[in-house]
Amino acid sequence: MAKKTKKKVAKKTASKKTSTTKKSTRKKATRKSRAAVSKERDKVTNRAIELFADNVARDGLKGREPNVEIPLRTVSNMKWNKRKRILEMGDSTQTRSLFNVGQARKFMQTLLLAKGSRELIKAEKTLSLRGMYYMSLHTIEGTKEKTFNDQSESDTVLEDLEVSLGGLREELHVFAKKRGTMVGNITIEDNGDEIDCRRMGTGGYAIPSICEPSVIQFKKCDAKFVLHVEKDTVWSRFNEDRFWETHNCILTEGSGQPPRGVRRLLHRLNKELGLPIYCLLDCDPWGHYIYSVIKQGSINLAFESQRMAIPDAKFIGIRADDYDRCDLSPDVRIALNDRDITRAQQIAEYPWFKDKRPWQREIKKLLGNGFKMEVESLITKDISYVTETYVPERLKAKDFLD
Repeated sequence: MAKKTKKKVAKKTASKKTSTTKKSTRKKATRKSRAAVSKERDKVTNRAIELFADNVARDGLKGREPNVEIPLRTVSNMKWNKRKRILEMGDSTQTRSLFNVGQARKFMQTLLLAKGSRELIKAEKTLSLRGMYYMSLHTIEGTKEKTFNDQSESDTVLEDLEVSLGGLREELHVFAKKRGTMVGNITIEDNGDEIDCRRMGTGGYAIPSICEPSVIQFKKCDAKFVLHVEKDTVWSRFNEDRFWETHNCILTEGSGQPPRGVRRLLHRLNKELGLPIYCLLDCDPWGHYIYSVIKQGSINLAFESQRMAIPDAKFIGIRADDYDRCDLSPDVRIALNDRDITRAQQIAEYPWFKDKRPWQREIKKLLGNGFKMEVESLITKDISYVTETYVPERLKAKDFLD
């Protein structure tokens, strides 16, 4: 009897292990299928790369000089769509030819990165920008010439490839370094893992580079709005003071100029969940530029605006008149340099700011003051002045720039 009982127990234990293994395998399989971009999108991107390469091969086989057409990512090829309130790319292109001495290097680099992207899609894997640089790096046979001098060269050509193929970098299975954090009243699913952003401690949830619906899905959301702050130092103050809990919101930061992952996530929170986006940024031309990129899109990457820009985003502060209004100490003033002044004048001429009197007054006041201020300057009033007084009062009064 004892032997039979032991056998039954052993069978049950083995059965449990098999069941657990099967569940684990199913879980892994589910995660693998959602690892990067949707299968449908992969097919579209892969086909675009094949057509791109076919055109080059066809030229060579017919005795013509192989070349590729690259849309220009310049201010001159950028247009402001007043109806949509976003930046868009124009139709101008440049030709890269194999036999042109000044273009041959970039022609070769473009095809190398296209090849690397296709290999990643086929392997169902992703690489960082740094990894993509090394994947395509080698010395050309018979020479001492490297395919890329440094990563910045590779990154620029990869952006050219994006616009040429009509796909985002993430759709080429390439991601950037994580830079940005989130906490607040929302639960998300990230590659199959459920994450409650209400329970992320002092560090918060690290916003990934790829924030497409195939990777991140929104679950339970109680938040009424999103407060995006410029730097992690300010974000930490809001998180420590549990601002997101008191005011029922989501807190994000982008460590300065927010990377694509952060902007894509903010765009989705706004468009899919209808959450207003409020931006708490420094009172300087660079804070104004960050707001411009979040709201209208990037001049350099205008082709992304449809999936990145948030035309309804609001600038909540800080503002040039806060020095007097908040009775701040003279110690917080940082003198504007020539570069700051030039940048402020350029931003004032942006078509989306040029016709807005509140923004013209704001920039004029900044230049008239002769100094800039960081959000951290509000700490001179009180450690939690920004979380307990400044932002709550601005929200209540709906006092922000649009």
